[in-house]
Amino acid sequence: KFGVECVLARSDTGEFLEKLDDGIALALVEPITNPMVRVVDVEEIARRCWELGIPLVVDNTFSTPILLNPLKRGAWISLHSLTKYLAGHNDVIGGAIVAGDRETLRELWNWRRKLGSILSPFDAFLIIRGISTLEVRFEKQCRSALEIAEYLVDHPKVEEVYYPGLADSPYKRVADKIFRRRLYGAVLSFRVRGGRREALKLLRSLKVIKPAPSLGGVESLLTYPIWSAAKNMDPEQRRELGITENLLRLSIGLEDVEDLKEDLGEALSRI
Repeated sequence: KFGVECVLARSDTGEFLEKLDDGIALALVEPITNPMVRVVDVEEIARRCWELGIPLVVDNTFSTPILLNPLKRGAWISLHSLTKYLAGHNDVIGGAIVAGDRETLRELWNWRRKLGSILSPFDAFLIIRGISTLEVRFEKQCRSALEIAEYLVDHPKVEEVYYPGLADSPYKRVADKIFRRRLYGAVLSFRVRGGRREALKLLRSLKVIKPAPSLGGVESLLTYPIWSAAKNMDPEQRRELGITENLLRLSIGLEDVEDLKEDLGEALSRI
């Protein structure tokens, strides 16, 4: 629409590095990808971007500043959906751009003034309130996510689980390298045995976990990627990325982890 050509790389560090060349004007990456929950080596990508003179933008929403500070890893800009973990209560819509140099900050601030976008004072208050509890919330959510991932791995109705904290995850090594703590995020994805019918039946059978999009709040939310974030994606591209009809994404909240296991177990027994 604006004459911008987008070059897509799959959620893999090697392929991302291969796609970087002198013709790229800007690189954008998620350290923890959505919805396949793969971990990308931001350090390696930042190093290559620096060699080629390509500005690197990192969407740090899933990892939060608790796990990663992209500016210290060589990024130009770090992005956050404030709606998610930073506010933490699913009651605010907002975003943040974090830059490490005054010139960039001044330019971005001037663009904000021209476009007129600004948070209301009350929304800003809610976000500040949320940030004050970010560390304790996120740590509990991450630990619960690992426990739930390990529970689902052993469940006979589950085909595969995607979470970088699992001992056999191919992304654990990268996560241990780039994350500041031995935590692996509070989102996991899994495939149920079957297809669309089984996935939808699971969604409808939950009592504690809410079938809804978004993530990062105090409630656990289960979403169906092919009907949400990947809905408008080309079907062939979805298949290449592994976004299939039996894939579900689970964002862990602050509920008791045993209640979450029981809820998932009951729902899975119905499919």
